[in-house]
Amino acid sequence: MNREMLMLVDAISREKNVERDVVFGAVESALAQATKKLYPGDVDIRVAIDRESGDYETFRRWHVVPDEAGLQMPDQEILLFEAKEEMPDIEIDEYIEESVESMPIGRIGAMAAKQVILQKIRDAEREMLLNDFMSRGEKIFTGTVKRLDKGDIIVEAGRVEGRLRRSEMIAKENLRNGDRVRAMIMEVDLTLRGAPIILSRAAPEFMIELFRQEVPEIEQGLLEIKSCARDPGSRAKIAVLSHDKRVDPIGTCVGVRGTRVNAVTNELAGERVDIVLWSEDPAQFVIGALAPANVTSIVVDEEKHAMDVVVDEENLAIAIGRGGQNVRLASDLTGWKINIMDANESAQKQATETDASRKLFMEKLDVDEEIADILISEGFTSLEEVAYVPISEMLEIEAFDEDTVNELRSRAKDALLTLEIAREENVESVSQDLRDLAGLDPALIPKLAEAGVHTRDDLADLAVDELTEITGQSADDAKNLILKAREHWFAGQE
Repeated sequence: MNREMLMLVDAISREKNVERDVVFGAVESALAQATKKLYPGDVDIRVAIDRESGDYETFRRWHVVPDEAGLQMPDQEILLFEAKEEMPDIEIDEYIEESVESMPIGRIGAMAAKQVILQKIRDAEREMLLNDFMSRGEKIFTGTVKRLDKGDIIVEAGRVEGRLRRSEMIAKENLRNGDRVRAMIMEVDLTLRGAPIILSRAAPEFMIELFRQEVPEIEQGLLEIKSCARDPGSRAKIAVLSHDKRVDPIGTCVGVRGTRVNAVTNELAGERVDIVLWSEDPAQFVIGALAPANVTSIVVDEEKHAMDVVVDEENLAIAIGRGGQNVRLASDLTGWKINIMDANESAQKQATETDASRKLFMEKLDVDEEIADILISEGFTSLEEVAYVPISEMLEIEAFDEDTVNELRSRAKDALLTLEIAREENVESVSQDLRDLAGLDPALIPKLAEAGVHTRDDLADLAVDELTEITGQSADDAKNLILKAREHWFAGQE
């Protein structure tokens, strides 16, 4: 019988092209599962087959766990102190084993053993094929639509399968069985049955890889795609940079008569691509990203990581794009929040900010309107700037002498100290029930206190837009926080 088993293992190994150890492991697993059925409870059985003779032994084993942990699975575990009585040098996470009678192969339920062995071999084949495929280092999966699976598409390449989820498809595409498909390999999940390679045709990385294949200069390191933003199947923007002054990045990506960019567009169901020159200067980058709209002026707010972009009225619709598409893609591409406005809106916003700064300086520095306007015209917008910019910069202001500069800086520092004391007193007035609210970032408490929100009920009474204005949170985060604050209103209700 042992000789027959060795012959069987050799035959399966050759037929399925898998290692003998894998087949032996499958047989051991089948014997172990069959032996477990002879015992009450969920015992742990290990079978060890000699690879040369075919002889095998069977063991029941117990996992050694810490004394304080207790036995979670009594049929499979043993406490450390008990294990040490049998083996004094044993450690936690090791095993105590006891030799038990081996089940003759002839008495194994043939179908059950066969299924276990075949499944183990299928798994080994699948893993071997997958490892072989992944070792090629390919980033794009090219295959044929094999079937639909709960809305996802299973794509087959040889004997390897990938899964293209509905959310990662291009909306306007209608893929059918037998269609050729290319998609980006996003991840490999070996826990998934059948199709462990997760694919995407909607990811920005897919477009970047398509350009890499169409534009040899990218592979050569002469060009680099810095970022990509997509509205899959509709429009996209990529930012490119040349590492060689002799190479035009935009023209090179477009290709002769548009051949290169058209190849990418055709692969992506007609998705139109804007190629933008990347720049280290964020303002210049944003101006390029908003093309074809012409920008009149731009104001950068580093603190909020946002830009106010002014365009003339005839460019307003172009800059925003249909449904806000152009400005949204430009924002995704550059990583900056972009506010599009016309000249009138810009002037109105600037006037509002100037009035606020003028009022702040006149009130907190105790100066007249003329002094406040001089500070504003020189670019000062806050008390911190007046108090702490290098004194040499303020001395360059022609209208101010040294005494005036020192007095303004002193008043600004006093005003900041007063505001900080008031802020601390305000924060102290925030109730403990609000401080303890789950999900509330402690950094938001001073902002809430300054806005007069001192209790959980105060927060619960706010509208989402009111809270976003106070804290600068996203609408979703603000909504969740408000709902959390309202939970105690409904506690105890069915």
